[in-house]
Amino acid sequence: MGLSRLLFIKGAFKEGAKPARFLSVLALFGVSYGFYRGIQDNYLADIVKISAFQRGIVEFFRETPGLLVVLILAWMYRFTEARVLKIGIGFMVAGLAGLLACAMPAWEPSGRALFPVVIFMVVFSVGEHVIMPVRTTLSLNMAAEGKGGAVLGITGALGHIGNIAGFVVVTAFFAVLTRLGFSRFDIVPFQIVFAVSLVLMLGALFTVVALRESEIKVKRRRFYFARKFTKYYMLEVFYGARKQIFITFAPFVLIRYYGAPTSIISLLLGICAVFGTIISPFMGRLIDRLGYKFVMVTDTLLLVLVCVLYGFAHRLFPADVAFWVVCANYVLDSIISMASMASNVYVQSIASSQEEVTATLSTGVSVNHVISILIALLGGYIWDAVGIEALFSLSAVLGIINSIYAATIKKTEEFRPA
Repeated sequence: MGLSRLLFIKGAFKEGAKPARFLSVLALFGVSYGFYRGIQDNYLADIVKISAFQRGIVEFFRETPGLLVVLILAWMYRFTEARVLKIGIGFMVAGLAGLLACAMPAWEPSGRALFPVVIFMVVFSVGEHVIMPVRTTLSLNMAAEGKGGAVLGITGALGHIGNIAGFVVVTAFFAVLTRLGFSRFDIVPFQIVFAVSLVLMLGALFTVVALRESEIKVKRRRFYFARKFTKYYMLEVFYGARKQIFITFAPFVLIRYYGAPTSIISLLLGICAVFGTIISPFMGRLIDRLGYKFVMVTDTLLLVLVCVLYGFAHRLFPADVAFWVVCANYVLDSIISMASMASNVYVQSIASSQEEVTATLSTGVSVNHVISILIALLGGYIWDAVGIEALFSLSAVLGIINSIYAATIKKTEEFRPA
């Protein structure tokens, strides 16, 4: 009852909806992802030993499935959303199994080449990106009238709760191993975490397999572009750039510039997830109450401050102070990124049917990845050639442009809750 009240579940789902199993899948998925995400950046930096430029290359390939997701989903257009969810989680299971294999003793340290790691990260990414629009669509499809933001907040918070569990365990695990004499460059802890993440994702797969497809069937078109969603597509382009810099390069600032170990990165991710659990439902209600336009504009204005601190904290503060400033900034960045759900509510409010919402959100994922993969490559090059100041200054400029563009949404387009 306490959790239900915290997440504002009562009255959010429409009558007849049966979200329990779907929410269970999201919880298991969240815990597994928390384990995986908690070690990803340190695994690449400390074990695979890639540079900032190579990190950009990795992200280029890892994000390519996001660019192609509209084609992938078009190929599966006859499938129900539940079936697509099953296929997506299946890909993630395969990706984790491959990454675990890459980390096993059969691969000598000199043989931990970037290529096989990237291949299995891409496989994992295919599943992750296929799930993105489907998870949102299923959430909106179960929402009561005028409660789309609230349900997105609930499902987002549940994912964060799962992430917290994974991040907390990873943080404690690596902290204990450090006291036992393990260094940040030892492979064994990473092997264990990959294995646990795989088991949990298998649990999510077994749970979703039992999901009756007739319960949450939503139709999907092969391809769908509509002029009335032009502003949404453009907002997704800006969001793709902002998201990519945060996901790819913000952790590398902490790892490369400040030497943050796995336990610190995982702890920060856990803190972000805690705030996400608490704030995500409130963010959804805020969008329903104040309108998505207000949230979009405010979000990207705050992003400018975040970018300045990422890029210039080491010049504005002493080294030890700068580290903690960037840590706090990382958490702030995560909090304001939750406002991205506003664009999904925007789509729902101007769409003529749930089918149109599904098709548009799928297209939106691909649209934002057009810029994501370019930013991944360009960002790594800018970091190596010019420095992080230029990289995050570029992100700040994109944030300002995003705010200006979001402000052009007409009053007649704004959401009016029932």
